[in-house]
Amino acid sequence: MPPRNPPPGNAQVVNSSGVKYPKRSAPLWLALFVVIINLSWAVHYYQFDNMPAPLGADHAGKRGFSEVEAIRHVRALTQMGPHSIGSDALDDALQYVLAEAEKIKKMAHWEVDVQVDFFHAKSGANRMVSGLFAGKTLIYSDLYHIILRILPKYASEAEDNAILVSSHIDTVFSTVGAGDCSSCVAVMLELARGVSQWAHGFKNAVIFLFNTGEEEGLNGAHSFITQHPWSSTICMAIDLEAMGIGGKSSIFQAGPHPLAIENFAKAAKYPNGQIVSQDIFSSGVIKSATDFQVYQEVAGLSGLDFAYTDNSAVYHTKNDKLELLKPGSLQHLGENMLAFLLQTAPSNLPKGKAMEAEEKTGHETAIFFDILGTYMVVYRQRFANLLHNSVIMQSILIWVTSLLMGGYPAAVSLALSCLSVILMWIFSLSFSIPVGFLLPLISSSPVPFVANPWLVVGLFAAPAFLGALTGQHLGYLILHSYLSHASSKRMQNLSPIIQANVIKFEAERWLFKAGFVQWFVLLMVGNYYKIGSSYVALVWLVSPAFAYGFLEATLSPVRLPRPLKIVTLLLGISLPILLSAGMFIRMAGTLIGTAVRFDRNPGSTPEWLGNVIIAIYIAAVICLTLAYLLSYFHLSGAKKSIVLSTCMLFGLSLAVVLSGTVPSFTEDTARAVNVVHVVDTTEKYGEMQDPRSYISIFSTTPGNLIKEVEQINEGFVCGRDKVLDFVTFSVKYGCLTNDDIGGGWSKSDIPVLHVDSDTEGDGRTTQISIDTKVSTRWSLAINTQEIEDFLFKENSDELVPLGGKDSNDGWHIFQFSGGKNSPTRFDLTLFWRKNSTKSTHNADGQRAERRPLLKLRTDVNRLTPKAERVLTKLPSWCSQFGKSTSPYNLAFLTSLPVLF
Repeated sequence: MPPRNPPPGNAQVVNSSGVKYPKRSAPLWLALFVVIINLSWAVHYYQFDNMPAPLGADHAGKRGFSEVEAIRHVRALTQMGPHSIGSDALDDALQYVLAEAEKIKKMAHWEVDVQVDFFHAKSGANRMVSGLFAGKTLIYSDLYHIILRILPKYASEAEDNAILVSSHIDTVFSTVGAGDCSSCVAVMLELARGVSQWAHGFKNAVIFLFNTGEEEGLNGAHSFITQHPWSSTICMAIDLEAMGIGGKSSIFQAGPHPLAIENFAKAAKYPNGQIVSQDIFSSGVIKSATDFQVYQEVAGLSGLDFAYTDNSAVYHTKNDKLELLKPGSLQHLGENMLAFLLQTAPSNLPKGKAMEAEEKTGHETAIFFDILGTYMVVYRQRFANLLHNSVIMQSILIWVTSLLMGGYPAAVSLALSCLSVILMWIFSLSFSIPVGFLLPLISSSPVPFVANPWLVVGLFAAPAFLGALTGQHLGYLILHSYLSHASSKRMQNLSPIIQANVIKFEAERWLFKAGFVQWFVLLMVGNYYKIGSSYVALVWLVSPAFAYGFLEATLSPVRLPRPLKIVTLLLGISLPILLSAGMFIRMAGTLIGTAVRFDRNPGSTPEWLGNVIIAIYIAAVICLTLAYLLSYFHLSGAKKSIVLSTCMLFGLSLAVVLSGTVPSFTEDTARAVNVVHVVDTTEKYGEMQDPRSYISIFSTTPGNLIKEVEQINEGFVCGRDKVLDFVTFSVKYGCLTNDDIGGGWSKSDIPVLHVDSDTEGDGRTTQISIDTKVSTRWSLAINTQEIEDFLFKENSDELVPLGGKDSNDGWHIFQFSGGKNSPTRFDLTLFWRKNSTKSTHNADGQRAERRPLLKLRTDVNRLTPKAERVLTKLPSWCSQFGKSTSPYNLAFLTSLPVLF
């Protein structure tokens, strides 16, 4: 039985028997492929790059949000320079925010009370039990925060119920922080001005917390939650952050109670948020933390965590600057937040035990995602469980029925179609991963695509696509061979030509249905572990399955298979592309940006590892999303054209890298390179020798530093000969000067670890005094292989009590940061383990190499003449990179040996 009229887009070819069968047009399929790619980019643009128009003060009015006014605040704060903890610039920034807060108070609605508190936090200790800071104790002192509380004058209950909106004023030492987080502070100031005109109708106060100390370990949020009296009134916490600069501020953490995200979905004008981001962030894959962790873990609050993520490569570098802040970014967040507060503040919010009781049920967390940045879908986990279980059970029922009707041949065909999926993955990974290994060998930088992210399309996506097509085609040939053998008796009444076509069509259909299988497996796994991102698997399974069932499937054994219709593909993948294409592209961009800071311990990570991770991600996305499309190619005339075009794209991209036509880094997308003047006394405890002094250069961006050192031309020697231990991280590859450098520091700056007493009774106890001299930012590591517990005091005040200590790799780390008036003298009591060794020699009588008992690094925010000279010669494509564990430009290293 010859097939009926072919579907549109299929050319008719007449064979020698006069039977017409469809052969797909190569130009049409090439055009269709290009259209699908461009539609995916269009989805990404509308979801993440389509910004609202910035409004001036006149257009926004007294009760609206004006980006023009907010940008004025960003400009003022960035002109002060980097404002890290303890700096004069931070004092200036605090005074600026305080002055703006007082203006808001004066201009507020007459029925609104605006209270301004310039809060001084005393010393405290923050021990997070999970995430980035697990195994550490974060100690702070002399921090200042500015707190605004806006509430109606004639609603007394508002004093006891508040919504917290929080961000931080401080920056890392390496950037002026236009994105992180002057943009957030500016949004909050303009938001507070608008709220002060609306709050007379509120039932809850709105507290705006402008904290300091976030960049040093979430200390500002912790000090507010544990010390300020208003913290006990908070029902909900909203945190504003930046992990890039500008763009749409997206929700990447919500909950655990769903009330906040549900209210946001109702009210927001430009909703943007994905639970996929929350799942990735909470998994620990992204090594970062925000104040929202403190609000959840310490205060037990629910709420929302927003972040700017555009151009994530500039995060904490010199390029976090106002010039790169995309117009409309602040308007987007400001209008969304204003609408959210106007929706939430007038309502009755659950508090304390009422909210905790709902959270403990577990199934009341929310699944959320936006559609093109215009509408947000939110539903609770209970409904997700019902929906996923229903789809899983129906899928199993349909597959079992289909296999029972088809018998043994259908079961084998299903197995072989699944084999095609496996081969598709194997070949796609096998084609793309080697490129990751190749790039460090042929390029001056292992990551040549950072400044030009589009290069990954040719370098990784092209070979991954070619591999996926090759693997699936091999599976198609195996399946075709089996179907030819299995159908020889069943279709012996048909002509050989018709038999051949029917077998091709049946193989094509099995390949299409194999796409269901991989998403079905992901849905089952995600449903079992209650992963919110499982909705992605749901739409990629249900939509194509519905299109196939509606347009292609038949239960009649008489009707022979026909070629798949183009409309089946378009109908099946339209909704999944709409809901997920933008997210997949955005995640790829974020991965590329993190390459700048990928090597957290410089030199410890293989240069190819970041490339391989990107290659695996891109190959996975291609195999998951293009399985349906690829199944059409095997019967089309487009295979050769597509293979040729893909090879040309890959070759062109490789040629661009080889020739150096486009730079790996630019002035606006810089490589992270740190310059530190080190004064080292780690091997001189108890000795009167002079300390060693040298300049160290290292990079968290993969690759050697030869090109940079040659341009600096200050006698640096690069290599892996010496591991430089900065307490919070180690440099296994870097560059050092050989000369002993004086100037810019004195011996009186060198910190002191002094043993006051060492006694043995029921157990060994050692009293140590610590003097950090001029430093109010330092890191101390305690050897937990030798020490069981410890007590830490500041002027007889117990900051870290006994018990509850954990460690990482045998070390418990203190990180201290504080203002100018922070203490510099501390007392540490060590309680030794009973099995701690006392011998200085091993079994052979040779001196044993032992880890020190204590390691201390003190940081001073000061440029020595030599460090300043090196920084001025640093290439324009380089920037210092700051984080809570990074040293300043002057660092002192000392240690206390176990056998002191």
